Amino acid sequence: MTWKAHYETHRMDAAAAAKLVRSRDRVFVGGNVAAPIPMLYALRDRAQVLEQVELLHLLFAGEDPLASPEMEGHFRHTVLFVGSADREAVQEGRAAYLPVHLHDIPQLFKSGALPIRVAIVSTAPPDEHGYLSLGVECLASLAAVEVADVVIAVVNDQMPRTLGDCFIPAHRVAAIVEVSYALPELPIEEASAVNTRIGQLVGTLVEDGATLQLGIGAIPDAVVAALAGKRDLGVHTEMVSDRVMDAIESGVITGARKTLHPGKVVATFAMGSRALYDYIDNNPLFEMHPADYTNNPFVIAQNDQMVAINSALEVDITGQVCAESVGKRIFSGFGGQLDFIRGAAMSKAGVPIIALPSTAAKGKLSRIVPMLQPGAGVVTTRADVHYVVTEYGIAQLYGKTLRQRVRELMEVAHPDFRGALEREAWERKILPRAF
Repeated sequence: MTWKAHYETHRMDAAAAAKLVRSRDRVFVGGNVAAPIPMLYALRDRAQVLEQVELLHLLFAGEDPLASPEMEGHFRHTVLFVGSADREAVQEGRAAYLPVHLHDIPQLFKSGALPIRVAIVSTAPPDEHGYLSLGVECLASLAAVEVADVVIAVVNDQMPRTLGDCFIPAHRVAAIVEVSYALPELPIEEASAVNTRIGQLVGTLVEDGATLQLGIGAIPDAVVAALAGKRDLGVHTEMVSDRVMDAIESGVITGARKTLHPGKVVATFAMGSRALYDYIDNNPLFEMHPADYTNNPFVIAQNDQMVAINSALEVDITGQVCAESVGKRIFSGFGGQLDFIRGAAMSKAGVPIIALPSTAAKGKLSRIVPMLQPGAGVVTTRADVHYVVTEYGIAQLYGKTLRQRVRELMEVAHPDFRGALEREAWERKILPRAF
């Protein structure tokens, strides 16, 4: 059977495709802005005939109709990175959080540690050879498709066709659900004075010819804005955003000096505006790869001058970084922070950076803390931290004793909280008491 014949004979609506999911199946669902929304609603409509279907996924950009309390017993979530759609369900115990480095997720599927019966992914329409591009998210979707017994593709004609290692053949798909809807867009945050200053300080650590990993949010955006005038920067990252597109157009990002994939922007997912999605569509400048490639520290380290820029919820006075929870409450996940921190540390002339505002809650709370909150999860260990940047400066922790680290971190903490940090260090005998 030709791929076209297979495609035509396996077309169906979302309701029919949802019938391929059985009670007690483990179902992988693609995430971020590639979440297959029509299938989530089709599964919700079948909830009364389904029991204990496990939904395995990362962050959803948008709502999750299967996470509501009335879905308990019908669907249970195993969340590999927690977003706003599922945060309440995780915190209330109706969903389970699985801590894992992003680069390890595909191996969980391939090794059989998490067998998958059904994979539901979003794709662009097939090309002339019958291949479906995973579009704005490759991440763990390709691995899920490779191991699943049943693959359901939500084929969206508004999904950009991205290039790289992100294609699945049409004959691998058991159900084709054709749709047309605009992908969710990520609004660009207006840069605050604090974030602008952090971006400027981080920019001083970025040399011409460096390769960047940039995350999501106001601080990475402020960093890119501060790089105007730099030359021949490259990108090897998890996420591509509008600011990356802008820096390419302005000539700051060329990839000309990259030691791995020169001239290419390498990523595993994209999130931003419609303009970004149109820009990456069929654009050979961009290569999308699974997370076990983009986030593999040994792959990352092959980029000379690798600059990894990540954020945190809080950092203690010894350099431990919490980025997944607020005390006992899970907020996000491990993601790729440590993947890139370690990869940059192994890179020739690499620069691993943790960047965060010095305070939270409108200045009422310090984010440089005497000790992490009870139950807080350490994502990046103090042995891995090299630079911590706030609006007050750059703390350099690599090769420093606990005493030296305290002094470095006190200097980048908000002045209102430095006394409390010093007292804690005295009481723990990290710092000698001053008389």
